[in-house]
Amino acid sequence: MPTYLEKQIQEAEAERDKTTQEIAQLNQQQPSEYQQQLVKDSSDVKTILILAANPQNTSRLRLEEEIREIDEALRRANKRDQFKLEMKLAVRHQDFYRAMLDTHPQIVHFCGHGEGENGIFLEDETGQTAFVQTGTLSSLFKLFAKKGLDCVVLNACYSEVQAEAISQHINYVIGMNWAIGDQAAINFSIAFYDALAAGEDVEFAFELGCSQLIDLKENQTPILKRLAHQK
Repeated sequence: MPTYLEKQIQEAEAERDKTTQEIAQLNQQQPSEYQQQLVKDSSDVKTILILAANPQNTSRLRLEEEIREIDEALRRANKRDQFKLEMKLAVRHQDFYRAMLDTHPQIVHFCGHGEGENGIFLEDETGQTAFVQTGTLSSLFKLFAKKGLDCVVLNACYSEVQAEAISQHINYVIGMNWAIGDQAAINFSIAFYDALAAGEDVEFAFELGCSQLIDLKENQTPILKRLAHQK
């Protein structure tokens, strides 16, 4: 027969086991503050998706340099933890929407060729030019606006017509109202993402990007379109 002391020990151990089980159940039902903070932090991160295309039968662009400079701008910024960079090169029609499905970006940056009413240049299965018409782009971005897409940058010549159409669905769209040189395209991108990664808004980042094109006399080429209710 257990002594009084042994009974006390047994009761204490039983109480301890019960408390341990209750804590374990609570931990399964309610995430810890650390877990909650991780979820919050991950939801605050903005994904930037770079889509690039330079078909074999078009003039060579310095796309690799532009992408490298954007990456560097984000890496050196004081708010770099708030951004995640994804990229897809030699983009074909299906790659365009697949990359967006995979990453759910808040910002899409296209770099490549554009030809006004004809649309922007992607690649076909052989690496040759495949146009994407304005209507196709607009309908695609309309779908992803519902998924959190907030800004589209079309760093391609004569892309104003696409920017105008896309701005019917997306808060901020940047296009080019004329041909833009390689160096101007790179300079604009560096300043634009330097500003965003420093915590500035899209409008400030756009103006800073344009300011870096003055010496090249191309500061009037980029144009910013806003969703109708923001104008």
